[in-house]
Amino acid sequence: MTTYRITIGLEVHVQLKTKSKMFCACSTDFGSEPNTHICPVCMGYPGSLPVMNREAIRLTVISGLMLGCRINPHSKFDRKNYFYPDMPKNYQITQCDKPLCLGGGVDIEVGGQTKRLGITRIHQEEDVAKNMHYATWSGIDFNRAGVPLMEIVSEPDMESADEAVAYLQTLRHILVYAGVSECNMEEGNMRCDVNISLRPEGQTTLGTKVEIKNMNSFKGIYNALQYEIERQREVLAGGGKITQETRRWDVDKGQTFSMRTKEDAHDYRYFPEPDLMPIALPETLVAEWAATLPLLPAQRREKFVREFGLPEYDAQVLAAEKAVGDFFETAARLSRNPKAVSNWVMTDVLRTLTEKEIPISAFAIKPEALAELVDMTDAKVINSNTARDVFAIMLKEGGQAKEIVAARGLAQVSDAGAIEAVVDQIIAENPKSVEDFKNGKVAAMKFLVGQVMRLSKGKANPQMAGALLEKKLSN
Repeated sequence: MTTYRITIGLEVHVQLKTKSKMFCACSTDFGSEPNTHICPVCMGYPGSLPVMNREAIRLTVISGLMLGCRINPHSKFDRKNYFYPDMPKNYQITQCDKPLCLGGGVDIEVGGQTKRLGITRIHQEEDVAKNMHYATWSGIDFNRAGVPLMEIVSEPDMESADEAVAYLQTLRHILVYAGVSECNMEEGNMRCDVNISLRPEGQTTLGTKVEIKNMNSFKGIYNALQYEIERQREVLAGGGKITQETRRWDVDKGQTFSMRTKEDAHDYRYFPEPDLMPIALPETLVAEWAATLPLLPAQRREKFVREFGLPEYDAQVLAAEKAVGDFFETAARLSRNPKAVSNWVMTDVLRTLTEKEIPISAFAIKPEALAELVDMTDAKVINSNTARDVFAIMLKEGGQAKEIVAARGLAQVSDAGAIEAVVDQIIAENPKSVEDFKNGKVAAMKFLVGQVMRLSKGKANPQMAGALLEKKLSN
């Protein structure tokens, strides 16, 4: 039975986080009424001229730097000619032979193994409009036409659907970390064209490539690749030939279907965009942008382990989102107990964000307040139960832990005499539990400590209460 090698390459289209479109001043806001963010430039009216969006260029260069690319000091825009309803000018302004970024790569981990996947290039282009199909008619929303996109073209280094998804997830993580894009696949600002071919084991030349167009979910990409791998394997095993074509993924049927034969580059009749000057990027400007780069997510995980002594798991959770990592790091540097800060963020903070469906920027408790709460608990000014009460108050009303504890009289009682009086009362009121403890029932002690905490309204030092109870009951 013939064994086939799988070769996968991805072309990832990422909408950049700019306020205006690539070549005009129209808004890039998502979710507006169709055809409300348009103008003569993005609609391709005769006589209208494009003006380059500098911020889009900067964000693309930032992406290249984060991914280890070489930044091309001289690049240009080109016209890619084709005639689809979603392309109002009948050509797309893109980059052909002189892209902004070259080379680079992404490190992925699959099955416990790390692998470096290469990047061929990153180029800048404008997005097309959105086709909308209904039961009896179709429409086009041109709000998206002209929105700044960068296309990240990988090397054909992936050999499985798992590797392709790991690459996409890692890439998305890095770009969101850098503030380049929201990479929200549901809103269409991260999409992917998948190229896949199979060849018999031992054959050096790549097999015939098939492209699956406009994928917009990790699950869809994984399932489409799994299906296409089996489809091509069956065709080849049966003596057939793979056609170079573009296919679409049908989610409901779980199959790919042919759309058209695949074009080659010469079919698009590329030529330099005559209405835009070439792009010159001085080394000083690139260095200035490079100085603003954040750590990569993997680097930040290592930093959290190294500087704060966190376990690998904690570091991974906290570094998963840049804003959450920033919140934790600020609080950890202000606190004497970074691990306790980590515990609060990973449980109560993240749970609250999920329940309220809010970003951490809208979280009511500031990092400084959480650090203060942790240190007051460590110093036994308040106990852990009271700390949760204070956390709930801060979550509802804001404020600082010290102010809340002082104003509400929540400070923990660690005065032996005061606690002893409460302990004596509990012993007198619970003779059966006292007898149970003396007969070896450990649970009875937990009950008695709980009664002390209840009577003291949670203010008693539970360790001191337990020690006093054990001392008195052991006599």
